[in-house]
Amino acid sequence: MRPFLISILTALPCFASADLLDDTPRIALMSAFPPEWIALQEGLSDPIEHKLNGVTFITGQMAGKPVVIFLSGVSMVNAAMTTQLALDHFDIQAIAFSGIAGGVDPNLSIGDVVVPAQWGKYLEGVMARDTDGVFSIPPWMSTEFENLGMITTVPMGVTTARSDELDRRFWFDTDPDLLAIAQEVAADMTLADCNADNACLTDPPEIIIGGNGVSGSFFVDNADLRDWAYASFDAQVLDMESAAVAHVAYANEVPFIAFRSLSDLAGGTDGDNEMTTFMSLAASNAASVMRAFVAAMD
Repeated sequence: MRPFLISILTALPCFASADLLDDTPRIALMSAFPPEWIALQEGLSDPIEHKLNGVTFITGQMAGKPVVIFLSGVSMVNAAMTTQLALDHFDIQAIAFSGIAGGVDPNLSIGDVVVPAQWGKYLEGVMARDTDGVFSIPPWMSTEFENLGMITTVPMGVTTARSDELDRRFWFDTDPDLLAIAQEVAADMTLADCNADNACLTDPPEIIIGGNGVSGSFFVDNADLRDWAYASFDAQVLDMESAAVAHVAYANEVPFIAFRSLSDLAGGTDGDNEMTTFMSLAASNAASVMRAFVAAMD
């Protein structure tokens, strides 16, 4: 090997498994962005702050369980990058995501907390060619999903140690044992229906366990896209991070679950988007369910 190349390689930092910032087995508790940060930290004791690549990780105890909490950042890329960073530098036994989302299922209401059984990346695929008014994808590609105009969802696959072959899965499952705990917790919980400014919901919020969630790198406030997400993926909820975290968790063989409370209906109402009005209430409801979930874990 050339001497200059050797000097460059020896100067590079080593990020091996020995570089753990903390070696206690922990549950990772995540949210996406600062307004969810306060709700995420409630109930945390013995906090110790760690900084890595600009990300703040706080280790501590929640309901007697060792945890590490952090923000993923908004968007699929930020969420995937931060999740892998955490997995590389902490001994993470399970990942739980808490945050707000847009409601897709017309049977759901703002404030409801949805805990999907699986997540998919619905805005990953092909911007299809328009040929005489018909959108078609290249002949070497295939999809089981209906398109929305030129938007055509095509699973791009995931590489893992589970198989030598590219896994072209679309859905990433929530861990069934974690989902069962969430089901037990949901049976005994009552969610808040008013925020700190006394803006109250019309319908008492509920907890929905199971079904489908989808994620993509766009904030959605469009009725047509909302209808398509419901019709094509039978989705209850959509957001900008959960499927990316589920993908990384699957690749690392770490159990994953997400608690998403509806701050808005993703363009499904006649008036302005409701996120700024009910964001704090939704974030609080999602975090409340997640804390109860953590307390119930063995």
